Amino acid sequence: MNEKPHTVAIGSFIVGALLIAISGLIFIGGSGFGSDRNKVVMVFDGSVKGLSVGAPVALRGVQIGQVTDIQLIFDTDTVDVIMVVEAELSNQNVRRKGSATEDDFTEELIARGMRAQLNTQSLLTGLLYIQLDFFPDTAINLADIESRYIQLPTVPTELERLTRELESVNWAQLANDMKDIAAGINQFIGSEEFQALPAGLTSALASYEKLSDDIQLLLTTSGPKFNRVLDSTGDTVETFNNELPKFSALAEENLNLLDDALIAFQEAMTEIDALVSADSATTYELNKALRELAQAGRALQLLAKTLEEQPEAMIRGKREDKP
Repeated sequence: MNEKPHTVAIGSFIVGALLIAISGLIFIGGSGFGSDRNKVVMVFDGSVKGLSVGAPVALRGVQIGQVTDIQLIFDTDTVDVIMVVEAELSNQNVRRKGSATEDDFTEELIARGMRAQLNTQSLLTGLLYIQLDFFPDTAINLADIESRYIQLPTVPTELERLTRELESVNWAQLANDMKDIAAGINQFIGSEEFQALPAGLTSALASYEKLSDDIQLLLTTSGPKFNRVLDSTGDTVETFNNELPKFSALAEENLNLLDDALIAFQEAMTEIDALVSADSATTYELNKALRELAQAGRALQLLAKTLEEQPEAMIRGKREDKP
């Protein structure tokens, strides 16, 4: 009677252990510790506050893994502190095509620009997660660490870049510069030139008011004269507009007369050219007349010589020369 309860207890214990083992296998298979998962490592320079083990790893918003370990590495040679994050990637939400192996496929993704960066899950809680995306224009910067897993390159977010720039600002120097600027402003405000500025502005305004009054008076007194000048100018313009057609007609008539005179002059020059040409009849008769005139001149010279030598030749006739 005493052995039967012990047998039942032992059997119940064995059955419970088997159930626990089966549940553990199911849990392990469902949680990703199986053949469809592989691990990667990522190195971040900045703080990972808000990132915890179990945080999701997403590729363009689709969760493909989770963070499994976070470690801090302190380099005593360079006094650098880096944060090493290990994550496990699952193919549960990934459908693959092709025959490339897992390692080759990951290397190809890295070569094409896949990078990891920290992003915020919620602004209220401040929790972080790892976002994978493609940044093809960024360089592949890998940290010098010892790990048996593939290392994914990381890139900072815009907030991290802004934070680093703000951290690099020398706020003490900036505060001193602001103090110097404030001191310079105070010195300028307390200077005699600045104190005399209101009086100068008052004087300038008074001069401006006086000038405005003078201009107003000038416009009042000169207005009628200016109006008369405008009226006279209008009359002159109207007269000019009335006489302009007459002047244009007269100018056109004179131009026509000038054209006729030029034509007549050209015709006269043509006739003169015809008269004075070497082979013209007028030139021949003129040359003949000149020759006869020359002969008559020689005859007159001979007559004058004879009368000089024999004055009586006019009465008695010319005397013959003796041989």
